[in-house]
Amino acid sequence: MTGGVQERNASSFRSLLSARPLPERPEAHCLIVGEVAQAHDGSLGMAHAFIDAIAATGADAVKFQTHIANAESTPGEPWRVRFSVQDETRYAYWRRMEFTEVQWRGLQRHATERGLLFLSSPFSIEAVELLTRVGVAAWKVASGEVANFPMLDRMAATGLPFMLSTGMSRLDEIDSAVARIRARGLPLAVLQCTSMYPCPAEQVGLNLIPLFRDRYDCPIGLSDHSGTVYPGLAAVTLGAEVLEVHVTLSREMFGPDVTASVTTAELRQLVEGVRFIEAMRAHPVEKDGLANTLAPVRNAFTKSVVARVDLPVGTVLEAGHLAAKKPGTGIPAARLEELVGAQLRLSVRADQVLTEADIERGA
Repeated sequence: MTGGVQERNASSFRSLLSARPLPERPEAHCLIVGEVAQAHDGSLGMAHAFIDAIAATGADAVKFQTHIANAESTPGEPWRVRFSVQDETRYAYWRRMEFTEVQWRGLQRHATERGLLFLSSPFSIEAVELLTRVGVAAWKVASGEVANFPMLDRMAATGLPFMLSTGMSRLDEIDSAVARIRARGLPLAVLQCTSMYPCPAEQVGLNLIPLFRDRYDCPIGLSDHSGTVYPGLAAVTLGAEVLEVHVTLSREMFGPDVTASVTTAELRQLVEGVRFIEAMRAHPVEKDGLANTLAPVRNAFTKSVVARVDLPVGTVLEAGHLAAKKPGTGIPAARLEELVGAQLRLSVRADQVLTEADIERGA
């Protein structure tokens, strides 16, 4: 671990967000992660541009993926989607996505300077070793690595918090990974995830957020691939404490994840929406108290009993004498019927708002 932001985040999962205090949003607790993945397309300059763009949205963390081709893949690895016109094989693509340790250190330093937590998912033990030297705030375990126990054990040896993605895992596999991490006494968040790109609404699995919370009794989140802000907003209403979304600078960019990503403008909107939802959840409202607070507004929008026509003192009121009109500063319109049969103490003019002083009770 290096200094600054990263050192303050090692003690617990919830301390990750406290490294970026939001004094204007003291109730903020959902960690919002902008996932770059391979959207940089092997360009170091583009990777740095993503850090600046994600920092400008108000997100809490930037996340990359650390690929070392000869440590994680075989030359014959098949394409998930054949999208690249410049890479003969998927292995060649991973090679092109690699950065050197010096370059990773530069990205980590840049993220920290911009107030972002620096995260990167490793895909090999060699990548874990590299990122341990570079310094990450926590381990984000990619969906395909949940059952990679040797790698989980090496990550756990660092003592850092875990965020466990579950995109293609069965419950028994998640149970095993959770137990293995918990055996080390490490902070853990479990993220619902569906490994579809983009993920349709029917497969997002929001129902699994409360299920995971009950099953694992730990912070729960969503790693979303829908390419929209909607699942993230819905997840936060269910109490999600981590939200990860893929990010693109433009829907016209090249890469396999563009359709499953939100733009930086959408990420900003998502961040604002999450903080708004958190403020709502943190301040439950008592309905009668709210009505009292809104008394001036009530007076402007509600109605009072008024005289339809000029009425002399002593008039015994009939329904035809009365109407309900704004403002609501007099006898409430709901009580109009009770005034039928009452007697006027004073003469009143048409459209005059009636008050208790105008009415002789028991007449």
